[in-house]
Amino acid sequence: MTARAGVVITGTEVLSGIITDRNGPWLSERLREAGIDLESIVIVGDRREDMLSALEYLAGEKVDVVVTSGGLGPTADDLTAEVVGEFQGRPMVLDEPLEERIAEILRPLMERFPNLDHEAVRISNRKQAVIPDGSTVIEPVGTAPGLVVPPGDELGGPTIVVLPGPPRELHAMWRAAVDTQPFRRATRGAVTYETRVMRLFGIPESEIAADLRAIEEEGVDLSRLEITTCLRRGEIEVATRFEPRAAKTYAKLEQAIAERHGEILYSRDGSTIDDQVAELLADGPHTIATAESCTGGLLAVRLTDRAGSSAYVLGGLVTYSNEAKVALAGVDPALIERVGAVSVEVAEAMADGAISRLGAELGVGITGIAGPDGGTEDKPVGTVCVSVANRDGARLTRRMRLPGNRADIRDRSATVALHLVRRLLLGESDAAAEA
Repeated sequence: MTARAGVVITGTEVLSGIITDRNGPWLSERLREAGIDLESIVIVGDRREDMLSALEYLAGEKVDVVVTSGGLGPTADDLTAEVVGEFQGRPMVLDEPLEERIAEILRPLMERFPNLDHEAVRISNRKQAVIPDGSTVIEPVGTAPGLVVPPGDELGGPTIVVLPGPPRELHAMWRAAVDTQPFRRATRGAVTYETRVMRLFGIPESEIAADLRAIEEEGVDLSRLEITTCLRRGEIEVATRFEPRAAKTYAKLEQAIAERHGEILYSRDGSTIDDQVAELLADGPHTIATAESCTGGLLAVRLTDRAGSSAYVLGGLVTYSNEAKVALAGVDPALIERVGAVSVEVAEAMADGAISRLGAELGVGITGIAGPDGGTEDKPVGTVCVSVANRDGARLTRRMRLPGNRADIRDRSATVALHLVRRLLLGESDAAAEA
């Protein structure tokens, strides 16, 4: 029987939306990698009764492990360890060696800030060292230790892994938690899964859904695969999880998708368009520069997101106003006057300007209307023009109408630009298109 888990994220600031939860999705991925099925993620405020209700719900779902995040700090509203001890039927005890280790972590802070209330810090230190009896301690990265707390001797139910809220600390402590004997014992039903990701660009999600139905009708038993399709940054991601014995079934699925969609299926190994463009630029080697209007530098951010990108990214121009397009990218003001700033011609002039002004081999120009205002009947919100060119005159240009809100349009514009860069680097050109 497959091991199952639940995740409880604690923190009123997360529940209220002040802080976006990053730990739940991260833990979901780590559990999946460990072959453990995730039952659900529950977010609760810093209230004892809410935490207990979340634990009771997950125990009722017969999960083997619950992972909690947050509520391990020194303040009065940090209740997770105490609540978990109560739920597991384990009294709270002072771990004196842990208290001393936390004190050692705090000592440099005390030396830097001699005016701190030493007694208050000592009390806080002691609070973090009071843990459920019988817990396995995970060494702290900050000041908060992690805990692995099995149920009390008279109780059944899940083993609870208690981790801090700051992602930097939680990530570093996760592996130690997985390696503890109580965790391994609780998850001995974990199954080894394979995970594969295909990415397609230029196809609606509904068409992939139709493909899956057709492939199954053709005799491929997709029930052996756990398939998830997702629209992400204007692309379709097809993620599939399966046991190794179903590898042949997955191979049939991949081949069927490839036969239907050819070059639209640009990634079979999970690599993103950002990954592929970075590899092509680095291997060339090629240099690139950008001139961006509606994306406000977002493409440059994605191009420079990887270490070592300085080897191929020479720079970027944010030419938001018409005056900046003229002054920085060298666009002819008469051209803007004649065809408008949001036009194929201006996008091409911006790409050429990025090449000439920054001395790059490739240039990218992006201009558009991200909204929510500024659209016209001829050029509604979402109208974007992208051009990618090289020094030799090869060029790919596209004018399109992108859906979504302002953030979606900007993000998808950068994605389109990256795909055009990839295609130009692979030898395509003169592929202007309306979409």
